[in-house]
Amino acid sequence: MARKGQIQEKIYKVALQVIKDFGGGIRYSDLHREISKILQDVNSNTIHSTLHKLRQKIQTGEEKTVSMPERGLFVWNDEQISGQQIVSKPKNREEDFYQPFANYLVEELSECTKAVPLGGNIFQDKWGTPDVIGVYRFSDIDPIKPPPELITAEIKISIDTASLITAFGQACSYKLFSHKVYVAIPEQAGQEAISRLESLCILFGIGLILFNFDNPEDPQFQIRTRAQKSEPDYYYLNQYLRRLPEDKKRELFG
Repeated sequence: MARKGQIQEKIYKVALQVIKDFGGGIRYSDLHREISKILQDVNSNTIHSTLHKLRQKIQTGEEKTVSMPERGLFVWNDEQISGQQIVSKPKNREEDFYQPFANYLVEELSECTKAVPLGGNIFQDKWGTPDVIGVYRFSDIDPIKPPPELITAEIKISIDTASLITAFGQACSYKLFSHKVYVAIPEQAGQEAISRLESLCILFGIGLILFNFDNPEDPQFQIRTRAQKSEPDYYYLNQYLRRLPEDKKRELFG
């Protein structure tokens, strides 16, 4: 029995060291694999049972050096302060990412046939103005041509909790007049914040995109959740389209 306890203690220490060495966090299966490489003479089931104990200790707060910001992901806590990654503040402006994201919606995601930066207070509405607005129009050669679809997006470069919650709230409000809505946040926001926001986006049918806030010329947009189409309230859709500047209308609708 003492021998088994010593083996589990050894596995536990190795597990903590592996988690610490993997700066961005490590998944359960990868953690098990790394431990097996280091402790080749240890039974796989013993490693599983030890990791189960580690998980329990994290959940009860007994183990404070490691956290699990999302299911199956182990993260060393030196990289977090109050659940957020330690990162530098963005050096760029939020507006610098509007056009790159508009291009991304058209060229990479194919969600829009046209998309343009917007932002500011163009709609003059307390619910806010989307940072990017786009339209998907079916081709003239399509046998069936449904009405154009409106796609909107909210982009945030701040990674504090209040800013992320605000971004999500604004994205929700855009569903009132949009067929699809996206929210884009920095990958530097940290695994815990991203995981929580991703779960909310899935529940509300909002698309989630991550990007690198250090480089507006190459933000490296990554899709985490694709937006689900829903019917807007056409009263508000027409109301907001009437407020759209004429040059933006021409650019979107021709």
